[in-house]
Amino acid sequence: MTDHVIIGSGINALVAGAMLGLRGQKVLLLERSDRAGGCLRSEEVTLPGFTHDVMAATWVLFMTSPAGAALGPDLARHGFEYCHAAHPTAVLRPDGTALVAAMDRAANVAAFNALTAGDGDRHARDVGAIEADAPFLFALLGGSLWSWPMVKLLWGQVRKRGLRGLAAWMGAALASARGWLEGYHSPLVQALWAPWVLHCGLTPESAYSGQMAKVVAFALEAAGAPVVKGGAAVAVTAFRQLIEEKGGEIRCGADVERILVRDGRVTGVRLFGGAEIACGSVLASVAPGQLYGRLLEGVNLPKDQAAARGFRHGRGNFQLHYALDRSPEWLTAGLEDVALIHLSDGIDAVSKSANEAERGMLPEVPTICVGQPSRLDPSRCPDGKAVLWLQIPDAPRVIKGDAGGEIDGQDWAAVREAFADRIEAILARHIKDFAAIKLARRAYSPADLEAMNINLVGGDPYGGACSIDQFFIWRPFAHSTNGRGTVRGLIHIGASTHPGPGLGGGSGYNAAKRLGA
Repeated sequence: MTDHVIIGSGINALVAGAMLGLRGQKVLLLERSDRAGGCLRSEEVTLPGFTHDVMAATWVLFMTSPAGAALGPDLARHGFEYCHAAHPTAVLRPDGTALVAAMDRAANVAAFNALTAGDGDRHARDVGAIEADAPFLFALLGGSLWSWPMVKLLWGQVRKRGLRGLAAWMGAALASARGWLEGYHSPLVQALWAPWVLHCGLTPESAYSGQMAKVVAFALEAAGAPVVKGGAAVAVTAFRQLIEEKGGEIRCGADVERILVRDGRVTGVRLFGGAEIACGSVLASVAPGQLYGRLLEGVNLPKDQAAARGFRHGRGNFQLHYALDRSPEWLTAGLEDVALIHLSDGIDAVSKSANEAERGMLPEVPTICVGQPSRLDPSRCPDGKAVLWLQIPDAPRVIKGDAGGEIDGQDWAAVREAFADRIEAILARHIKDFAAIKLARRAYSPADLEAMNINLVGGDPYGGACSIDQFFIWRPFAHSTNGRGTVRGLIHIGASTHPGPGLGGGSGYNAAKRLGA
């Protein structure tokens, strides 16, 4: 008998397990894979001595989250340490022009005004408004939506703004990123923030993508784009040691076959192989299809099961990793110490590549995010060498064709390396002697990512499409309420639930708090 069984071991499962363990409750995390961490995975996938974060890499959301604040000191005791770059992000356009953002609002305001008079002042107003609304906005984005604290929060806003004023604020928050960014005159400022909406599972035309882009701009300016020293797997080790220190356990190679339910209440779980584990509650960090199509198979939940069948997943993700003989020498100055560089021409380019991916096409010119983790953390590779982490957040889940008309095939196994060649050709145009310094590369298609993590359906790393009908109070379903349903003792957590994807650990934190942590 254990107090809580947690299915999965991604960031939300780890946060929930650690939070509950710190309150003296016994937790057991069951991970079907041979290693813990979910999307937190570090390996030597190119050459010995070169450590790559195969999936998730940047920890700004955790660093600034309630979960990070609650668990940070204990995780630090177990070796969890952040590494920062001088500049969190930049954009590099095809013509070689670039704009670098600093962790300094005054510097950004000056740089943007130098490009076009007034753009820096607009940035100060827009990001300043996010800062002014931060207590309300971040509680809304990350808190338990169906709760008395949320009622009190909203009532406080009604008293502050008036009912019509609050409605107007929410209406403005639904504006698209295109609508926001086209208010800037400089194409470089537009291009700097446009790709970030893809990391929120959105596009420049999506509802509320403008607000999310402003939130990203605020977070990067305030906290940067840190990585964990030694790789994401070091963070998993810190969580494991904390959970075990408090009497909990993470068991890998333990695939849950069924959640056991009697008289409408959870009684435990059964593993493949027949072993049964009794528990007081189950926290399931899985995609809706897994929960209602497999784990609760046979339980009479017609409303949830019908909703799960209609749940939509978003674009796939493509990862590309390089081992280099030396640090890249960018042909555009000023990019050496930037954590994350987007290669994109701007709003229209981001919109085009995302639209192509959503239609099942390999983007002709994909939006590329280049991470330089070894500049932040030299321990990732041998002295003098370097690693690059590339994420392409607009890959099709199912291939119907090639928008460029050059790559044949509709199976990721057949086209993966050709698509990687397309990405590499774009990257190589901006780095001196790239072919000469490239030692090895490793590509992961959306199909590869799903094979490593069953919850990445079609390679979707965001737990489902993040369009407004599947977000906030409607995530994952229109009738969802804080991850709870009709089965007592069961809480659904993970990227498919509010507050959605990313390394903030919000749903695990909220669930643990509801259970008394």
